[in-house]
Amino acid sequence: MPTLNPIRQIAHFLLLAMLVGLGANIAQAAQGISQYGKPKYAEGFAHFDYVNPQAPRGGTLILPNPGQRTSFDKFNPFTLRGVTAPGIELMFESLAEGSADEVSSIYGLLAEDIAVAQDHKSVTFRIRPEAKFSDGSPVLAADVKHSFDVLMSGKAHPRYRTTFADIKEAVVLSDRTVRFDFKNNNTELPILAGTLPIFSRHWGKKPDGTIIPFEKIAFEAPLGSGPYLIESFKAGKSIVYKRNPQYWADQLSKPLNVRVGFYNFDRVLYKLYSDDAVRLEAFKAGEFDAIVEYRAKIWAKGYVGSKFDNGTLLRKAFLNHNGAGMQGFAMNLRRPIFKDARVREALGYALDFEWLNRQIFYDQYSRINSYFQNSDLSANFDGPRKPTEAELKLLRPLKAKYPQWVPDAVFDPMPPAPSTKSPDSLRQNLKKARELLMHAGWQFRDGALRNEKGEPFRFEIVEDGGFFLRVISAYVRNLEKLGVQVDIRTSDFALHQKRMNEFDFDMTTVRFSDSQNPGNELWDRFGSQAAKEKGSDNVIGVQSPVVDALIQEITKAQNREELRAATRALDRVLWNSYYVIPQWYNPTHRVAYRKEMRYPEPPLYYSAEPWIIQNWWKEEAK
Repeated sequence: MPTLNPIRQIAHFLLLAMLVGLGANIAQAAQGISQYGKPKYAEGFAHFDYVNPQAPRGGTLILPNPGQRTSFDKFNPFTLRGVTAPGIELMFESLAEGSADEVSSIYGLLAEDIAVAQDHKSVTFRIRPEAKFSDGSPVLAADVKHSFDVLMSGKAHPRYRTTFADIKEAVVLSDRTVRFDFKNNNTELPILAGTLPIFSRHWGKKPDGTIIPFEKIAFEAPLGSGPYLIESFKAGKSIVYKRNPQYWADQLSKPLNVRVGFYNFDRVLYKLYSDDAVRLEAFKAGEFDAIVEYRAKIWAKGYVGSKFDNGTLLRKAFLNHNGAGMQGFAMNLRRPIFKDARVREALGYALDFEWLNRQIFYDQYSRINSYFQNSDLSANFDGPRKPTEAELKLLRPLKAKYPQWVPDAVFDPMPPAPSTKSPDSLRQNLKKARELLMHAGWQFRDGALRNEKGEPFRFEIVEDGGFFLRVISAYVRNLEKLGVQVDIRTSDFALHQKRMNEFDFDMTTVRFSDSQNPGNELWDRFGSQAAKEKGSDNVIGVQSPVVDALIQEITKAQNREELRAATRALDRVLWNSYYVIPQWYNPTHRVAYRKEMRYPEPPLYYSAEPWIIQNWWKEEAK
């Protein structure tokens, strides 16, 4: 903990004494905490190991639109409706900052120290007196409480109510001290509380003193404490952020360790392009500095030309240590056609990954065989095997209580995703699919796969912007061999997002974000309550008491061993329920960039786009 002057030492001592007297049971305050064990970095550390503390500052970082968004219609990232401007997260901070080279630790950012109660029922943060919002006003405990209360209300995106559901309330103890009380003993909750985004309670305040309702805040400039401000924007097509000359962390007498080597550019400019082809040609023409490529064919064939030959442009595949999570064709369980698990399993046999990887992806991808792929939390991390005793301790009681929700296959080695590698073949896989469909009541007659009522097996695959059309078309060709009729519908990013928020689809591609330490976000992804909340990540519509029970075990795990057993048990249940037709993951981050760009050694766990913004720098031509 930083050295305090005598007056502040006395004040801090009295505050802690008061808290203990009130029964808060506060443990010793620290700059950093870890969910399991001790954090990697000791008190008073100078900077994270994966940054360059001597990185020069200056210049403008120019980036293209991340993902598939081609426009934006708001600056408020916390509401459900609309499309947020890229990079808006640069304007917000949280009480603590996570480290990218360890699992589930946080260190004080807006907060100068963190105290977890000995009974783990609460966590207390003391906010740095230097922390300020972009308008110069201090960050106070009242702003933290306001941020929590708003995000937990019906005014914000429902994912916040799900993710932070186990936090009971935020309690203001003094101007700069706030305590989060928990509903139950969940070891992740202090970490979650520390990563809550903080914004001023005066955001949306008009000159006459009235406040715009939070859900209606759109292009009102955010009042956050982050290092950048919006300098200008153009009709949803570009936006420029400039470094706040009064950014509070730059005004400290001693460099703030969690900000050393971060945010080295004076400006960050996003240009939004209409499609991938236009974006690639713009990069080759020198219109922006770096791009993360997600399409295998473009990476294999597109990043060539004279500027790559002479070294003006560079490309590199950085090793990806992140947990790969799950990507696949998700079926909407709210649709009657997908209610039967045998149907869902059958549809998986029609995806020929090996053909796709060979013909479309240039053998750049690996198959997903787990919801926690590329992680020791996967049930098949060390090869196909039966559940351990720790997993069986969780699964057996659930099988006895909810037999219909625990597939018998969870007690066997995890089956791999269907393959067409010899001795298997697509023909054999389709025969297995036909047999499953027949047992589920679907047979081929009158030119189509039909049920007992004569209704054809027909559904729609919705796609965002045509990104996956070649893949979908190949998959649909195989489905048609089974007599399944499929309609393909593409839409722009905004319309696709609206349909996902309202669960208005039959099948679509999902990508569940990586996590090295899964926890409360699983409620939003697979929890029964989230399936009823429009806008949640549970687009599949999973409503299983067994899944809920296993997520509960994950969130209350007291150590990594308990977490591993619970995630592997959940993995087995989800995998053998066939909610998703698993696709593939990329074992690298594919990045192309201008020769002036520089970067430190990458950390263990990172996403490429934030890493570029946070830790890269530019060497200006001399």
